[in-house]
Amino acid sequence: SPKPGPYVKEMNDAATFYTNRVLKDYKNSDTRHVDWVKSYLNIWSELQAYIKEHHTTGLTWSKTGPVASSMSMRSVLTSGSCPSPPPPPPGPPPIFDTETVKDEGTASRSALFAQLNQGEAITKGLRHVSDDQKTHKNPSLRAQGPAVRSPTKSHTPSPTSPKNSPQQSHAPVLELEGKKWRVEYQEDKNDLVINNTELKQVAYIFKCNKSTLQIKGKINSITIDNCKKFGLVFDNVVGIVEVINSRDIQIQVMGKVPTISINKTEGCHIYLSEESLDCEIVSAKSSEMNILIPQDGDYKEFPVPEQFKTAWDGSKLVTEPAEIVG
Repeated sequence: SPKPGPYVKEMNDAATFYTNRVLKDYKNSDTRHVDWVKSYLNIWSELQAYIKEHHTTGLTWSKTGPVASSMSMRSVLTSGSCPSPPPPPPGPPPIFDTETVKDEGTASRSALFAQLNQGEAITKGLRHVSDDQKTHKNPSLRAQGPAVRSPTKSHTPSPTSPKNSPQQSHAPVLELEGKKWRVEYQEDKNDLVINNTELKQVAYIFKCNKSTLQIKGKINSITIDNCKKFGLVFDNVVGIVEVINSRDIQIQVMGKVPTISINKTEGCHIYLSEESLDCEIVSAKSSEMNILIPQDGDYKEFPVPEQFKTAWDGSKLVTEPAEIVG
């Protein structure tokens, strides 16, 4: 106790908090970290599926198989029917000649410092340019275009120069992975629905455009990351709803939510319910934020301040919203 399947699932869920932070930090900067997280979580998912198929209650001996004994093991070894040994491990990685590179860099730096140490004599190697060779005094030379580079030097592009790689297309995702609902790469989908939610589950919505999602029931938290023109309707959240690096987001609260966080987002409209009027709105580096409050069967819009005024009152800094006077 506990059984192996649920235990593996608990270990997967325990890692979700940290893997979500890796996905958040490296989603748009380094895909190696993202691929590593997906591969790591896939290990637990595959292990859980294997346990469900072969060892639901743990490792067990076969009741109908042969009886293991020292004589049977000796006969197997002497008969030569044992499986072939695994292939040898791969050889060591190639050794880079770092000493040669270091010597070349040291020699070039030494030559550079030797030239700088000449002082005023360093200008003796410069060639005098006559007036007929100066472009600002001869318009005909400017018309000939820029000078051609010397053919003796190779000017191949740097291998590290950025290239316009074609945008990768990803398959849309809407699935429950452990305790996390993954909603990713949805395009022009206005009928997305998540049912049968549990209190310990979270929802992570990533790069969904021109789509709408409805989450029914009570859930722990919701994160909207890198979405555009996305609509979210949910019943109840016991933790927090986060909007990060997004644009043109609309959120409608049907029940209760204690906190909504908006960070690095342009355009966010939040429709609160009567039960969620005590919700706290935390915003940073965002613009065009509006909170809509139900009044007399309709909604009244209130903008969230984007500009603030800070002054020293003699003992501390006092910050308050600043109104722009036109």
